[in-house]
Amino acid sequence: MSVTLILIIVAAVAVGCAIAWYLQARQRSSHLKQRFGPEYERAQHDVGDVRRAEAALAAREKRVERLHIRTLERAEADRFAEVWKHIQKLFVDDPKGATNEADHLVNEVMTARGYPVADFNQRAADISVDHPLVVEHYRAARAIAERNTGGTASTEDLRQGLIHYRALFEDLLSERTAEQQATYSRR
Repeated sequence: MSVTLILIIVAAVAVGCAIAWYLQARQRSSHLKQRFGPEYERAQHDVGDVRRAEAALAAREKRVERLHIRTLERAEADRFAEVWKHIQKLFVDDPKGATNEADHLVNEVMTARGYPVADFNQRAADISVDHPLVVEHYRAARAIAERNTGGTASTEDLRQGLIHYRALFEDLLSERTAEQQATYSRR
């Protein structure tokens, strides 16, 4: 074999590897965009780099795969739904208390589903894997709950907080997967 032929073969293999790497990276990006929806853009904005954002999202996905997330049994879901109805009624007379109760109920549902609830940022990251369309509601509700604790939340803020909690609560009670939710949201 001539040196020229060997160089052509090496160059062809290198180009083939580069194309395969590019296609794999593109497929990974497409998967993460579809799986995480708006959370993909948020992660990219937060870290400022596509590659690092995608690595963080992939790490979240792997972490949640190791958890034992389960759907709720019908009786559990019904019990939680009854508590939610109570919270909504409570809001009329005690908006601050209702917001606190909503926060506790969402944490209880998350625990029942199998999500760890130790640190808020980790909870939000874990929730974003299976519930990417409502994780922003969770963050917004939590911010309002913190203002409520500090005594700076207005009644309108608390009403908005309850709406945000309800979005996450209903999604947690749902049995749809993240892929089904993404499809559902495009309809």
